[in-house]
Amino acid sequence: MSNPNRFQRLLANTSQALKEGARKSEQATRVAEEIYPSVLNVAGKYHKALRAQGVSLKETPVQAIGAFGTRLVTDLTNDGTRGVYWRYNHPLAILDTGIENTMKAVVGKDAYKDLGKTKTGLMAATIAVPTTIMSGAFNILNPGQAFRATGYAQTYSPEGTDDRRETEQPVQELFDRFFLGRQGAPLKYETAKAEIPSLTPERYSRFMQNYYQDRGFMGILKVTPENLEGIPEARMLGYPVNIATATTAIGGLAGLAAGLRSAPSKVVPGTGYRAHTVDMARTGLTRRGLIGGATGALAGAAIGATINATIAQANRPKLPTVAEYTEEMQ
Repeated sequence: MSNPNRFQRLLANTSQALKEGARKSEQATRVAEEIYPSVLNVAGKYHKALRAQGVSLKETPVQAIGAFGTRLVTDLTNDGTRGVYWRYNHPLAILDTGIENTMKAVVGKDAYKDLGKTKTGLMAATIAVPTTIMSGAFNILNPGQAFRATGYAQTYSPEGTDDRRETEQPVQELFDRFFLGRQGAPLKYETAKAEIPSLTPERYSRFMQNYYQDRGFMGILKVTPENLEGIPEARMLGYPVNIATATTAIGGLAGLAAGLRSAPSKVVPGTGYRAHTVDMARTGLTRRGLIGGATGALAGAAIGATINATIAQANRPKLPTVAEYTEEMQ
């Protein structure tokens, strides 16, 4: 009779450990106060709170299994992992998070909060706006056609028209372009060629295959070595990102951090770290951040544009010189 009793005790102990792990998981979730309770977050406050309660795969494996099961249920019922995807499925959303984290890291959370959404939003705009412009998602120099991107069609062009550069609904075009982040579909070759003289049938064909047929990584991200203008480009859910986009963002973040660090600060007693106080946040911090972000972003844009131009020049078809052409004709 000892074996059945031992087995029953094992089941009871396992069940109790699983329940204890579930309870501690719920407690850790409350402590973490996460917006997106995702099982993919393996280094956040949730796991720290769980370890603080003595739960680990090495020391308490059954409790850990109970905690993971509860965590998975919490994720599924609260759209935890899907929420992370929804929040960060656009390059500009990722950039916004980078800007926010940069400001918090440099000035501290208290000073960041004291600055308020208006000031921090203006500083973010000095980076986000030029980064968006450099992406090629729209053409800032084409207001007459609702800022239609070079080489791309209007979404609401007249039905049956052969030239899709005009639109019947400019307001809807602007909404799609700046609110939804939609660039539009590529123009047909002849029309695109009129806007991009260096465009060749071969480049156009390769790009169209990548644009319409290549699935990329899980349909989320795909890369082409040459877009319509002959430069490398990645697309995140259809939104274009090129070298100039990246250098503008990186330059802006670096400039923002440098500008904010130039503001007066003092050592926090007992920590050895320098921080900005509330009063200091009101005396020049915003101005320094605006100047730093804008300067860094413009410098990054200039560098990226130069790199793109160099690559595009190298990818242009090599035509024979007049002397070579004459010699071949003889």
